[in-house]
Amino acid sequence: QMNANDCHDPPKYWTIHGLWPDRAEDCNRTWHFNVTEIKDLMSDMRHYWPDVLHSSLNRTQFWKHEWDKHGTCAATVEVLNSQKKYFGKALELYQHIDLNGCLLKAGIKPSSSYYKMTAIKEALTRFYGVTPKIQCLPPEEGEKAQTIGQIEICFTKQLQLVNCKALEGESNPVQAHLELGTSELSVCNDTLPTYYPSEVQ
Repeated sequence: QMNANDCHDPPKYWTIHGLWPDRAEDCNRTWHFNVTEIKDLMSDMRHYWPDVLHSSLNRTQFWKHEWDKHGTCAATVEVLNSQKKYFGKALELYQHIDLNGCLLKAGIKPSSSYYKMTAIKEALTRFYGVTPKIQCLPPEEGEKAQTIGQIEICFTKQLQLVNCKALEGESNPVQAHLELGTSELSVCNDTLPTYYPSEVQ
């Protein structure tokens, strides 16, 4: 998909997938995405929240999807109750979390050798004081290592860091909103060697 959609140099840093409320009931599905409301955020959005799956003509499609599916539900929280606030706050949380810096400080960087999943988890927990949820692509046929794919950080409604808990019925693999190739992301296996690639091949 990347080749077809002119994504010749995917970012070499962690980017934003979304800001998702859990168990949201009041979603205003009639509140349509309007890109002009976030025009001030555009350069940060393109940098930290890029859409690598759509061609440059439709580079706002990912943001529209995130707003329609999650932003319209998050808007029940006052600090997120407009498109500008929702996307702006997500960018702010991203900067505050600084996942890229945190992993580097812990000596965890893209490498051709494997990491222990427990070591990655411990480093993040030590840094943030809370447990994140790490998702991986399972080993491909004949491979022994899983590939780290997504890191979820959880917050309270007041946007304070909190431990990520598995939601009911989530011991089975969760299907990620974006499928990378044909594999699906699921909660990482603590015992498998873990590959942290500089690029997903």
